[in-house]
Amino acid sequence: MTAALIGVGVGPGDPELLTLRALRALREADRVFAPVSDPEVEGRAESVVRRAAPEVAVERLVFVMARQGTARDTGIAEAAGRLVEHLDAGERVAFVTLGDPNLYSTVSSVVAAVRARRPAVPVETVPGIMAFQDLAARAGTVVADGAEVLTVVTGLDGTDAFDAAVADPAAAVVVYKGGHHLPELAERLRQAGRLDGAVVGELLGLDGERVCPVAERAGEQASYLATVVVPPHRPERGAP
Repeated sequence: MTAALIGVGVGPGDPELLTLRALRALREADRVFAPVSDPEVEGRAESVVRRAAPEVAVERLVFVMARQGTARDTGIAEAAGRLVEHLDAGERVAFVTLGDPNLYSTVSSVVAAVRARRPAVPVETVPGIMAFQDLAARAGTVVADGAEVLTVVTGLDGTDAFDAAVADPAAAVVVYKGGHHLPELAERLRQAGRLDGAVVGELLGLDGERVCPVAERAGEQASYLATVVVPPHRPERGAP
């Protein structure tokens, strides 16, 4: 096998949701790296791999978990440099991430930094189950059906994108990284008449996991990585 950088989605947290393809990619890799904010503390993506495949050695790459800034850029550059060392040695290098590597993950930044140094390096991604899929299954929520629309937003910049999405009653809305804004999101849903049926989940598959209606947590913040699912407004079948 030739050298390559492989972004591997490990799912939301439950090791049973790691796909067979992801497991094979991890076992075939010469090196497996996981992002962490503290080199002494096991990260969430790392914990999934260790529980699903304890025979796979996982090495830690320290990241500054911020959207922008010099410290974040430095961390990405240092991580890319470490990956390039192993790629230059002809190794297949796996970089794991919660959820899916092509949606709101650190993989895209790492790949860009590696390709800036080694434009010809082969890059692959292995899709992963997303947190909103796990949350919907646990809550018994049908996210979208028929011609209904699904809109995915983040809570990183407040609630503006969320407000625009919720304004369409036929659209399902998924919110990532919006736990700190949960009280505001709950109030916006109440005002839009869409609070019923909305669910929030955090730490899915991990210690402290919690899944409940948004209405039950309207007065409190959730963790940063909490996920919210708002199904479309569905009038009762047969109603005028």
